[in-house]
Amino acid sequence: MKMIDKAEQYSFLKPIERGARGRTTEQVERSLRAAIVALDFAPGEFIDKGLVCSRLGVSRFPVSEALARLAAEGLAEILPQRGTRAARIRLTEVDESMLIRKALEAMVAETAARRLPPSALFALKKNLQAQEAAVGRNDRAGFHALDLAFHAILVDSLEMPRVAAVIEASRANIDRVRQLLSSPRRHAVTLAEHRNLLKALEARDAEAARRAMEAHLEAVMNELEHFSAAHPEVFAPQ
Repeated sequence: MKMIDKAEQYSFLKPIERGARGRTTEQVERSLRAAIVALDFAPGEFIDKGLVCSRLGVSRFPVSEALARLAAEGLAEILPQRGTRAARIRLTEVDESMLIRKALEAMVAETAARRLPPSALFALKKNLQAQEAAVGRNDRAGFHALDLAFHAILVDSLEMPRVAAVIEASRANIDRVRQLLSSPRRHAVTLAEHRNLLKALEARDAEAARRAMEAHLEAVMNELEHFSAAHPEVFAPQ
């Protein structure tokens, strides 16, 4: 079996651009968070700090500080005398985050059906066209980015920054789950769910929009239940 060099494994980490003084830790944190959420660091995988420093072009202090912050978020796990690893996914935290997101995004969808401006509806249509193209070429990363953008258009168009902040704060572990469940079939199903939601928004049917959003988010949790039973090693013990 061919052995993969660690430097090659960490090729997803790009050197940090030197910016304002004191912002290095924040940049390292963003880079490592993105890698954990994207599953570049698999749940339970140990993170080589020295190699992270080498790849990002920074000292050990900002890397250690960034990992400590990610541990506080539940995305990393610091094990004394052993090192730091990407945290395995805690289903209880995902359930709680999804409960928050479902409540808020259902409200957003209902409100959007009444108040969304034509420019936002047009942006959603363009996004769905791009989603369809991503599904056609099996572009996993591209589809995920468009999926996030679709939901962001709804919240941002309603000018609800505090709601957007709460949704964003509850998203990290959910995004890791969505990456785990990513597949051509799941992408096609998600696209169909987004189309149903847009149809309700265009009809200005608030109740149908709320139901469409709830069904969309519930489908993720239903799939997660089956996935977690088949792959227990990815998840923290209950």
